[in-house]
This record gives sequence, structure tokens and C-alpha cells, in this order.
Amino acid sequence: MLLLNKPIVAQLSEDALRTFPDECCGFLLGLEKHDYRAIEEIIVVNNAKEGDKRRRFEITAKDYLKAEQYAENKGLTLLGVYHSHPNHPSVPSEHDRVVAQPYFSYIILSVNVSHVESIRSWRLNDDLQFEEEKIHTLVNSLTQ
Repeated sequence: MLLLNKPIVAQLSEDALRTFPDECCGFLLGLEKHDYRAIEEIIVVNNAKEGDKRRRFEITAKDYLKAEQYAENKGLTLLGVYHSHPNHPSVPSEHDRVVAQPYFSYIILSVNVSHVESIRSWRLNDDLQFEEEKIHTLVNSLTQ
């Protein structure tokens, strides 16, 4: 299960709406326990995709390295990536699946010009297929 507090949901939504009609992207940092992952911070990154950013996103290796270093310095774990699907459902594409990493959670926000329609999370299973990961929204952070 993925735990998100309301400020994190607001930050994810703000990035998706600000970036529309292009895809936004960024990192999910937090704490992992036995039966849940708690997202404590996000890092917004520039969509580095050459060409059509309305249908694809790309995060540079340099941004991954910076996120790993930041997480380590803050005592957090890099738990995943988020991105938006402008005018499309929050369901991973085949491209999303092919570039995904097994450990990560992948939050996808379905967004249109005026609002976020849905937020869903996905993880690769042992067969390298996406399975939906339940999201639970909290009022406050677990570490406060």
C-alpha cells in the first residue's frame, strides 16, 4: 500500500496542472515499512523527453543521481516516479511498462485542462507486468 498525505497529493496535482498539456514527472521519496510505503516528499523534475512531451516523459540519469543523493542525505528512500497522462486515463502504457524498474512505485495522474481526474499507483510484478498498488490518503505525514 502507498500512503500519501494531502499536501503530497496537492503537490502532485499542482505539477500535473501546471505542466498540462505536457506530461509532468518527478520522484517519490519516503519510508518503506513491512506492509506500506509512505511518501514524504516529491522532487519535481523537468520532462527531458525530446519531441512530443504530451505523450511521453523522460528523466535524465543526472536527475536520478541527484534524487538518490538527496534521499540519502534526508534519511529517505527513493521509492518511485510519478508522471501525468494529459487527457488520458491513469493507466500505464506499454512504453511505461517497458521503461519501468521492478522496485519502484509509479503514480500516474490523469489530468485535463481544469483538474486531476484520478491518481493511481502501479508496481511491476514478478512477470514484469503492472499491478495496481492501493493508495491511502492521510491527513498528515507519518513522521510529524
